[in-house]
Amino acid sequence: MEKKDKIKILILDDEKQFTEELSGFFEDSDFEPYEANTVGDARKILNNHEIDLLILDVRLPGVNGLDILKEVKIQCPFMEVIIISAHGDMDTVIKAMRLGAFDYLRKPFRFIDIQIAIERTQKYLQMQRRLKQMEEKNSLISKSLEEKIDRQFIGISPQILEVFEQAITAANYPDANVLITGESGTGKENIARIIHYSSSRKEHILCAVNSSAITESLLESEFFGHKKGSFTGAITDKMGFFEVCNQGTLFLDEIADMPFNLQAKILRATEEKVITRVGDTTPIRTDFRIISATNHDIEKRVERKEFRLDLIHRLNTFHIHIPALRERPEDIKPLVIHFVESLALKLNKPSIHISPEVFDALIKYDFPGNVRELKNMTERAIMLCKGSTLGISDFRIKPQKSEITVQKDDMVNLKMHEINTIRKTLQNCKYNQQAAADALGIHRDALSRKMKKYDISNDSNTEP
Repeated sequence: MEKKDKIKILILDDEKQFTEELSGFFEDSDFEPYEANTVGDARKILNNHEIDLLILDVRLPGVNGLDILKEVKIQCPFMEVIIISAHGDMDTVIKAMRLGAFDYLRKPFRFIDIQIAIERTQKYLQMQRRLKQMEEKNSLISKSLEEKIDRQFIGISPQILEVFEQAITAANYPDANVLITGESGTGKENIARIIHYSSSRKEHILCAVNSSAITESLLESEFFGHKKGSFTGAITDKMGFFEVCNQGTLFLDEIADMPFNLQAKILRATEEKVITRVGDTTPIRTDFRIISATNHDIEKRVERKEFRLDLIHRLNTFHIHIPALRERPEDIKPLVIHFVESLALKLNKPSIHISPEVFDALIKYDFPGNVRELKNMTERAIMLCKGSTLGISDFRIKPQKSEITVQKDDMVNLKMHEINTIRKTLQNCKYNQQAAADALGIHRDALSRKMKKYDISNDSNTEP
């Protein structure tokens, strides 16, 4: 942990030997300690340093420690305070807790006792510090926006900061369509949410649609809506995506997989902002912005006549590309720390720590599934962890491509290699498609498409 990231601890006690010994322990434990043997010295330190945690002797010469506690909680309400005393006066303990003290320790205590007490506050302090740093640096993400997006999308790399800046620029032009590209798992939908909730359209709906998940028979009805009785099953009038998103944003995920016969109608609706429900003749005017996303090389789709050139020009007014995680390794550490903090609570392991060797190993890994794979890997590691420290053995990092020995015949037939890989992964995951997709580092919808393409059954009884 770098010095600027260390938790700053102020020890206020009139016994100099005690403060020196405790300070030495904190330095060895990777904290940043400050010593004060008088209230005056403590006030100077508090005025000159941003202290995270105060260890306060409740009995100081000529001063009531509870008065100091009141003063500190008024001036620094987010600072944690641990009360210590050589006397077991329960009335004093109760008063201290009511005034905002986090914990109480009776002298003499073991260093491990104070260590445990601090570790109970460390997650809170780190989160407060990170939030403050974001505010001081005029973070591009507001607090209200954070509540609406998945905080998997964090980082410190120049590449990811540039992506944030591009998203905010796009948000300032609420009528411009945006195309987001990037590998699976990089966070394209999160960028779409940042754009929408940072724009003037934020008070209206953001509708996310998987372009490949809608059956062709329902495509027109889903996008344009339908009139009651227009076809079998149309028992009521229905609004389509374009109408629902009036004044809002339509997010089209996996746009490259959109059926070709729908693309011309999407183009016309995007250009004219007028749609007609299936089975109706009355035109409906609607105002929407389209944000689309794909993990494919859409230019190649255009070359193969699988995607309309005029539609991609209409959708690509503003282009944002999200780099793969392996291209920005400096983002791995903050992401892992964030995932551990959030997932450890969820998995009832709130005091878990991360061994430095974990970061060294993860930086060397390619992450074909990007941030989504890192999150799944971290969650699995927390579940596998036997103690209170995450080690590299808990992560079970997959071998790199260069470490895998592949038979020459397998390499010759890439199609069969992919089929065999999917079948073996399904078998290992007991034919749970979500688990298999996570193991392969792809979206479940992508796995379903590949299974359909290669006629791979999800039934173990029919596998060869």
